[in-house]
Amino acid sequence: MKKIIFAAVFSLTISTVLAQKLPKIAIAGLGIESSTFSPALTEEEAFHATYAADVFSRYPFLAADSALRKQANWVPTVVGKSLPGGAVTRAAYESLVGKTLDSLKKHLPYDGLYFDIHGAMSVVGLDDPEGDMIQRIRKVVGFKTIISTSMDLHGNVSERLAQNSDLITCYRMAPHEDAMQTKARAVKNLIDRINSGKGKPLYKAWIPVPVLLPGEKTSTRIEPGKSIYAQVAPASVQPGIVDAAIWIGYAWADEPRNRAVVMVTGDDKQKVKITAEKLAHYFWDKRNEFAFVAPTGDLKYCLEKALASAKHPFYISDSGDNPTAGGAGDATWTLTEILKRPEFKSESGPSLLYASIPGPELVAKAIAAGVGKPVSGTAGAAVDARFAPPVQLNGTVESIVYGDKDAEVEVVVKVGSVHVIVTKKRKPYHKEIDFTRLGLNPRTADIVVVKIGYLEPELYAMRADWLLALTPGGVDQDIEHLPYKRIVRPMFPFDKNMAEPDLSARFIPLSGK
Repeated sequence: MKKIIFAAVFSLTISTVLAQKLPKIAIAGLGIESSTFSPALTEEEAFHATYAADVFSRYPFLAADSALRKQANWVPTVVGKSLPGGAVTRAAYESLVGKTLDSLKKHLPYDGLYFDIHGAMSVVGLDDPEGDMIQRIRKVVGFKTIISTSMDLHGNVSERLAQNSDLITCYRMAPHEDAMQTKARAVKNLIDRINSGKGKPLYKAWIPVPVLLPGEKTSTRIEPGKSIYAQVAPASVQPGIVDAAIWIGYAWADEPRNRAVVMVTGDDKQKVKITAEKLAHYFWDKRNEFAFVAPTGDLKYCLEKALASAKHPFYISDSGDNPTAGGAGDATWTLTEILKRPEFKSESGPSLLYASIPGPELVAKAIAAGVGKPVSGTAGAAVDARFAPPVQLNGTVESIVYGDKDAEVEVVVKVGSVHVIVTKKRKPYHKEIDFTRLGLNPRTADIVVVKIGYLEPELYAMRADWLLALTPGGVDQDIEHLPYKRIVRPMFPFDKNMAEPDLSARFIPLSGK
């Protein structure tokens, strides 16, 4: 019996010692793309913040039985992710950052911190929110804590963010099919640097590239984005390099930090310098090759092409009000123009699915009426009425669905041959199930119009044809006509004949230096 007790105590002691040796790593971050050209404002509830242990649900690679979960003592604090939208109110930002800092203070000290951000947040009255947030985190956790930052490639990397991040990386695909892979890489790099005793990489090269382009011209599906991003993974696995990354930046915010950036981190100074400069020059040299990911045209042109086509489903991107780029998502101009056309007046006309328009009052009327019953009311333009007023919908309720995280309630109203998805709150439609759960089949529709830019993978795979309509909204694709006042000039494509920029590596001081 004594031997059994001794063995149990010994085993428990060893387990405790091993647990004590595991690094202590915090998790924090906020993510949103915020258009400063949209009248919309983003409040705290839009971030759907998770706290403490609930944060793990955001990261499949940190599931309870995962290898990474077992390699550290994790302290999840606050992580919030919002649909893209307008600028975040200062009150919402301060509340979320305050909660993060309060949580971090309770569990000091930390060996590491995983900082999970998008990088394109705009806050009313505050430049460079992510740089501000990480600086405030540093004041709490100190400079011994190694911070590993993961970002969207459409984020912005200010010098302040670069200095306070010891490790930093971003997605290498647009659409972002490697999002979780990127986040896991950021965590693995953090654990590796802590466990190996190497600590912070000795060198961080930061090169701002004076290019500002929308994601719809820089997709990695096509050239030159495909070739540019193909350079990144091989660059990052060289001896002496920890990671390499290229940020396209975010085009719909008017701040000095908004532009492309190349960053390379590592312990070999010369290798870091050469790699960063090679990536930056390759990007710059390709600048004139960027073009839209699909044929474009005004809405009239796109509709006429779709109506004349024998290819179905024919997709049209309503790109100017794309809610996943920062549009308000409730601009009615496109839907209004569609409903004016005689081809769609009859129920037997070409079938068109429209996704989507927020209209909480119309949703309430549809619920009161019931499926199969007539409904009449207006939707949209509660936030962005610059281009058209609320749209009048007189039709039949086809379905009512509850429970979506973003929309909360969705109804389909058929007006002539147009099936309009009306939501209580705005929601993007990126997957086939977004339609089929409402009783709609996008594969058999003649035309599908979606508030989106480049088609997300499932829609892209099912398209028979596709045009990107250059429509008005908070994320107008014609960025050269947007009223920028604060971006750093000269900047391509605004200054097409600008002199060759200085693309030499700038070594950013280590955090705390």
